[in-house]
Amino acid sequence: MELLLHLLHTGLSTVLDVLPIVTIILGFQVLVLRQQIPNLKRVLIGFVYVLVGLTLFLVGLEEALFPVGKLMAQQLTDPAFISAAAHIPGQPLHWNNYTWVYLFAAAIGFSTTIAEPALIAVAIKANQVSAGAISVWGLRVAVALGVTTGIVLGTFRIITGTPLHYYIITGYVIVLIQTMFAPRMIIALAYDSGGVTTSTVTVPLVAALGLGLASTIPGRSALLDGFGLIAFASLFPIMSVIGYAQLSAWWIKRQQRLQLRDSNDNDR
Repeated sequence: MELLLHLLHTGLSTVLDVLPIVTIILGFQVLVLRQQIPNLKRVLIGFVYVLVGLTLFLVGLEEALFPVGKLMAQQLTDPAFISAAAHIPGQPLHWNNYTWVYLFAAAIGFSTTIAEPALIAVAIKANQVSAGAISVWGLRVAVALGVTTGIVLGTFRIITGTPLHYYIITGYVIVLIQTMFAPRMIIALAYDSGGVTTSTVTVPLVAALGLGLASTIPGRSALLDGFGLIAFASLFPIMSVIGYAQLSAWWIKRQQRLQLRDSNDNDR
């Protein structure tokens, strides 16, 4: 009964959230374009699917993903577990004693990004528009490696308590330098890739991990230190995608030089 009431309350909230979107679309279609909505029945059924899907997704976040992420963070940062894993009973904990936290953060970052629906959609479109020049899996793996690096570095920031802006400013300086030398065709896609990673699958687990770490590590504040991991997950994919494009361009030029040299040797 409690779950049903929770579903009902979340469903009503979802309707109120989606209602402005429906109003804007219908208003422009009827008042501005002055045309009937094609396939009105399918559109209405689609909106019902959206409402049901969002309701179940939001309830699932609250009942499963957020508690799991927080529980894993609490267990991995338990001094008893760390002492047993590192064989340092009675000694104070340092940032290098949280190896399992970094490994868990890397695994969560990579797996959630690979499964991110928004990233899959962007990768497929990029592959189609570029006539196959941009590989779907190549882009997904490049973004996932960037998110992995960012999440691991973000957990290190939470554990050490260092200021967030040091990392973010330094990261964007690196991105600006990369942009100056990157192939033009990849720049906009790289910047978009940083945004699509922070979507339905990645955000709940990453946010729960950050809040769980900050609430269990001594001397950390959930409000001051718990947030910020999503910023890392948005920034580092830009670096990794641009780096992937730069390495690909270098490799192609290298292969062309080798082929040209072999051709010249054969002519001689």
